[in-house]
Amino acid sequence: MLFSFLHSLPSGCLLGRTFLRRIRRRAIITRRQFIISATAMVGGPLALGACSSGTDNESYKAAVRRTWRHSEGRISGGSLVQRELVRYATLAPSSHNTQCWKFRSEECAISVLPDLARRCPAVDPDDHHLFVSLGCATENLIQAALANGLKGEACFNASAADGIRVALEPTNAVVSPLFQVIPERQCTRAEFDGKPLSNEELRMLEQSGTGNGVHVLLLTEKTTIEKVLEYVVQANTAQMNDPSFVEELKSWIRFGDEEAVRTGDGLFTLASGNPSVPRWLGSILFGMFFTPKSENDKYARHIRSSAGIAIFISETNDKTHWVEAGHCYERFALQSTALGIRTAMINQPVEVSSLRPQFAAFLGVGSRRPDLVVRFGRGPRMPQSLRRPVQAVLA
Repeated sequence: MLFSFLHSLPSGCLLGRTFLRRIRRRAIITRRQFIISATAMVGGPLALGACSSGTDNESYKAAVRRTWRHSEGRISGGSLVQRELVRYATLAPSSHNTQCWKFRSEECAISVLPDLARRCPAVDPDDHHLFVSLGCATENLIQAALANGLKGEACFNASAADGIRVALEPTNAVVSPLFQVIPERQCTRAEFDGKPLSNEELRMLEQSGTGNGVHVLLLTEKTTIEKVLEYVVQANTAQMNDPSFVEELKSWIRFGDEEAVRTGDGLFTLASGNPSVPRWLGSILFGMFFTPKSENDKYARHIRSSAGIAIFISETNDKTHWVEAGHCYERFALQSTALGIRTAMINQPVEVSSLRPQFAAFLGVGSRRPDLVVRFGRGPRMPQSLRRPVQAVLA
């Protein structure tokens, strides 16, 4: 037990004295909570049990209710409608939940713009994931617009600050199944049940994930999934041996409820199956237990419990297709949610540039770029990450 180990350290050991003194002084966490926290960080048997009860922090619960919801009643007035469309757009996924977007309202249009202050140069040096995220947000906006009687036509203009302009014009309101599940979609970092999907479900996922110059490859054979796992492990190991990657990742982790609510962004530990703890403790546990082996073992469990893996592939490696890949992934994720299927990113093989060509060769896609790697299957609902308020993302 870690607590016993710390007590057994020699009296002159600075680490042991400092650690115990901080715990006693702050009186924030009990012995059992500390053990659960440490075990969860290494993916031990207490990990899911530790997070299953969620959090007692009412401010976090209130923030979840405020964030993940549908509009209350019919919204009228152009500016109010546009603010609601932006709110729905912010419920899209983004790399590390950086929410790397800004929105500019215009007459009969909304522009989705990159927020380069929120880019992640270590994991995403060419801003590929950033533009995929903009595509995801735009897809949500278009789905929400149609539900509010507006037809959205998106146009990406690389010469106009790489913005996506969504022209809006009146049409008959259509509340699609994809729109209905926007507040329910989440990237679920947990084990799935391992059961296969039906052929009809796979057909619907493939259809939703296909777009203009982007198609989705669904892998369901166990031997092929094991091969993908080998690439994930190899790429994950490379990333975790890169100090800049680890520091960047840590900077976007929100270890506790209060930190998650205050920032409204980042990767909340509770949402990934780990307990909510104060940042000072989370930082220590991160340094002690965030290792290539523990993470690779976790990914092995996650991938082997999945029904399949979806690979999104672009015909051309440029920003236009990256944005389109975001559209396709978000439709795929929403269709999955409507079917009761969970999804989660396992993008390591496409993030490590030296490994990406080998991964593409394994997939047999030639010079085309594998954009995203996503596992899918049925599994538990996890605590939700948060979003910044609309006012914070308006340009």
